[in-house]
Amino acid sequence: MGLMSGLWGIYYIRRNSGIVDLGWTFSFSLIMGGCILMSDGWEPRKWLLAGMVWIWSFRLLRHIYKRYITTDEDPRYQEIRKKWGTRYVDLKVYFMFIFQGLIALVLSLPFFIVSMNKSDSWSIFEGWGVILWFIGVCGEALADKQLRDFKNNPENEGHVCQRGLWNYSRHPNYFFEFVTWLGFGVFALGSTGGLLGLISPLLMLILLLKVSGIPLAEEQSLKSKPVAYKKYQQTTSAFVPWFKTENRDE
Repeated sequence: MGLMSGLWGIYYIRRNSGIVDLGWTFSFSLIMGGCILMSDGWEPRKWLLAGMVWIWSFRLLRHIYKRYITTDEDPRYQEIRKKWGTRYVDLKVYFMFIFQGLIALVLSLPFFIVSMNKSDSWSIFEGWGVILWFIGVCGEALADKQLRDFKNNPENEGHVCQRGLWNYSRHPNYFFEFVTWLGFGVFALGSTGGLLGLISPLLMLILLLKVSGIPLAEEQSLKSKPVAYKKYQQTTSAFVPWFKTENRDE
């Protein structure tokens, strides 16, 4: 919570709520580091999970940082503050930061569970968890790169990215983010109490589908390019990559 409070101070100075995304992502690295230091689970298992968490965290942190320093505040946060009005808005933003910190703790359930596992043998669930994590991290990195390259081309202004993974899903980055967290949850199934670890990917799925992921992103896209994005919605899966329902016009 101290991290989130400090980040709120940066927000107050810069008036850019996007800093919370940086802190939220980095918080998982800190939590995993704490798990290594304060738990007595089997070291190889803890360090394997730590490597998975840190690779995911720092890859995403780098991506978000570039966006934070080169663009204006995320329109999603602008819209949230607009809906809140001006009365006590900074206090409301503070509680939003703290709430995200609490969400990070719940999402970290697999880290706590795995770090307490003293068994010195591997589980098949841990193997499957690594596979899912690898697919998720690589898929999200590819989706982010494809969208970044598309936006960096001035000729694409006003158009919707339908290249690569974005041809099969309107939000492939969110889909593979979920796959990554599913990997963490499955990894935890090899430890006592591992079923509780599945709360993490389930919560992430709810956040992506119903709260801060797809709903806000779709709302902003419809505002910025209503005709093109509405057509995109009609032909392309919202989340799970799949074939288009009809051929798009070239």
